Amino acid sequence: MNGNLPLILASNSPRRRELLALGGWGFETRPADVDETPLVGEAPQDYVQRLAVEKARAVGEMLEEDSLVVAADTTVALDGRIMGKPSDAAEAHVMLTALRGRSHQVYSGVALLRSSDGEIQVDLASSEVPMRDYSDAEIETYIESGDPFDKAGAYAIQNQSFAPVEGFGGCFANVMGLPLCHLVRNLQKWGLAFSAEIPAACQAHLGYDCPVYNEVLIWEQ
Repeated sequence: MNGNLPLILASNSPRRRELLALGGWGFETRPADVDETPLVGEAPQDYVQRLAVEKARAVGEMLEEDSLVVAADTTVALDGRIMGKPSDAAEAHVMLTALRGRSHQVYSGVALLRSSDGEIQVDLASSEVPMRDYSDAEIETYIESGDPFDKAGAYAIQNQSFAPVEGFGGCFANVMGLPLCHLVRNLQKWGLAFSAEIPAACQAHLGYDCPVYNEVLIWEQ
């Protein structure tokens, strides 16, 4: 990426750090401390975009040098209802049982803020996620692993032992928490160059043949 501005990731998520590193950019992390409670009646799509913007602005206000701030928020929605991170094993069990054998939506809001003038770009990624009909015993084993507790909807699409998703055909990185091609198209809107290898690097890293990246990268100027 050109522009010679430091890149700041407004998150301490290991999954977002992992994905952003695929772009070959040097960056630092500065987690944003914002209230993630949904507003009354707030739609999942609005919720993730609002939080992404709030995270970007919270970090941008702390910066003393011109920087580009990347912030994201991801949630799982079932029947239009937001599913956050489970607070305990019982809640994780309820979530995983509700998702089992059904499709749900994963939404990520992505915000890119230029700290010099406060200008911000915000985008939304959406993926339909079909879950397999896993057993109660598999749910219990997965919960005992501890993996569900820092993840919206209580699961990780990339978890190979549980492998909760089958027949998926959307943006894998979105479900992990940082849709890279949505970030790239917002960098393009500001005239910032990027490596053309990002989609290939993402697919190679995730072991996933993405059917949607070309569509995502097409945008109206």
